[in-house]
Amino acid sequence: MQIIMNIRKFNNYFFIYLCLLFLFGIFWLYIKHAVGNDSTISEWLINYQGGFTKRGLIGEICFQIAKYFDLSLRFVIFLFQSLMYSIFLFLIYRFFRNIPTNLIIILSIFTPIFLLYPLAEIEVLVRKETFVFTAFLLFLNISNANYSSNIPLYYIFFILPIVCLIYEPIVFFFPFIASVLVIRLRHNQTTALLSKITICFIPALIVSIIVATNPITPENHAIMATSLKENFGEDCYMSCGLLLWKSSIVQQFTGNFSAYSLEVFVRYFLIILVGFGPIFLLCFNTKLKIQALFFQYFNNLLFPVLIILLPVLVMFSAMADWGRVVNMSYTFTVLFYFYLLQNNLLEINLEKIEKKVSFITNKKYLLVICFILYAFGWTPQTTLRGDVSSFPGYRVPYKSIKMLNYQIKKNN
Repeated sequence: MQIIMNIRKFNNYFFIYLCLLFLFGIFWLYIKHAVGNDSTISEWLINYQGGFTKRGLIGEICFQIAKYFDLSLRFVIFLFQSLMYSIFLFLIYRFFRNIPTNLIIILSIFTPIFLLYPLAEIEVLVRKETFVFTAFLLFLNISNANYSSNIPLYYIFFILPIVCLIYEPIVFFFPFIASVLVIRLRHNQTTALLSKITICFIPALIVSIIVATNPITPENHAIMATSLKENFGEDCYMSCGLLLWKSSIVQQFTGNFSAYSLEVFVRYFLIILVGFGPIFLLCFNTKLKIQALFFQYFNNLLFPVLIILLPVLVMFSAMADWGRVVNMSYTFTVLFYFYLLQNNLLEINLEKIEKKVSFITNKKYLLVICFILYAFGWTPQTTLRGDVSSFPGYRVPYKSIKMLNYQIKKNN
């Protein structure tokens, strides 16, 4: 297939792209951390002051640090968010650098439902799924041939339960993690392989069950809210407030029915079709080079990936933030695919892909225009009711410059 740019050139462009995301991201995190009704901050306010509750671990750490050092809780949250965003982007650069570059691969990385999405929809910027993405990237890094095959198992056994305490919906992406283990440990006998994988997931599954079956009580929620108010003058609102009436398993599935419509389903079908298009095209024309449990029964990688994604349907039925679900699903899919590619485990039919996109690859100006429109011309909004946003590649810098000017005038 026609090479769009050499690897060194791609690395340079990708580095610049990530630097811009970092600068805009840190700027908006700083602006947002002082906003009294910001949804990102509200999620980080959840803590253990009223007893154990889901997603309270990081909030409790921020609470204790702010209290011990007599700092603003929001400022401590801003520092944590900035640190996590920096680590995430750093790991993303290390993960994707030096990959072979062609049109479809570049589109699969620059799709607007991936790295650009949290910045285009800033209420999603550094939500707690960022911890999940970072944990998965670290897991993939230690799952290559340079490390002992036991290290990923230890990582899942000891680290994954902690991640579940931070953001328990990671349980719906366990099949991606298990698939990596299946491929990584492929030389084991089937019984031994399944036994190892099952054992290493037991602590995370236990933690997930405990989190799901122990919703916070109204009395304990009131204690948490009072503690936030007395120590930091903070109200328990939005995500923090939602714990009061959307904490149990049943409550998770009863809030979205009124929002469902044919328009919503059609819109998100198209968002997924277009946003996942490049990676699905790659998967359809790719197969594993090795024989691995489950994967060996398929002629390409697309159908196994779709099966692995099936648990995500539960998230769509439980969450109103469908844009976030799409972003999480895509992030796991693209990281899984490129992990296999980087470890020389895939056989890609480039000639077949070339025929599908030959109408555009030889038309440079049309190619550039189509790339800009695809990568920077749209993003899904956060909630399922929201329409598709237009031209985030323009809106993000424009809004950032406008806000910067406002802040300068305000301070003067």
